[in-house]
Amino acid sequence: MAYVTGKTIKELREKCNLTQKELADKINLSDKTISKWETGRGLPDIGIIEDLAKALGVSIAELLTGDYKKNDNQSANMRKMNIYICPICGNIITALGKGSFSCCGINLIEQETEECDDEHLIQLDSVEDEHLVTINHPMSKKHYISFVAYITPGCAEITKLYPEQDIVVRFKRKGHGVFYAYCNKHGLFKKVK
Repeated sequence: MAYVTGKTIKELREKCNLTQKELADKINLSDKTISKWETGRGLPDIGIIEDLAKALGVSIAELLTGDYKKNDNQSANMRKMNIYICPICGNIITALGKGSFSCCGINLIEQETEECDDEHLIQLDSVEDEHLVTINHPMSKKHYISFVAYITPGCAEITKLYPEQDIVVRFKRKGHGVFYAYCNKHGLFKKVK
């Protein structure tokens, strides 16, 4: 398990334009304690990690791993959504900006999307007021499409799929958007409509 380092504390403190004394005051400690941490002569107690993370403006996971992200997506447009998928359990985490997420003991990375290819072709048809999504793709227990998503500027819908199930999904039309399909072997594919 990773634990916070003095280098991370110092980098974050300087990024927040805090002196050692100012950081110490925020978490009710002495500036000598902060100095010890930053010079590698001590480590913060696990009981104050939450307060330390809050004072430095990061999550506990970001503090512990030293992998901190800045969310530059202030407009919160759903189409700019980032998708993180756990390769172990298949959990899907969505965020409207960059983040630091972990699942099953590993740090997740943002999924890069690819344009559809012949094997991962997202086919769209209109049926009344819905988009009908189909994909001609294997759905065995070892190779399958895990989910299909429809994301518009104001809404995100995700339909979970399971092996041996047909890939036929309906989404109520909400305007222009992006359709995603996640293959457990080949990654995330998209089609813009």
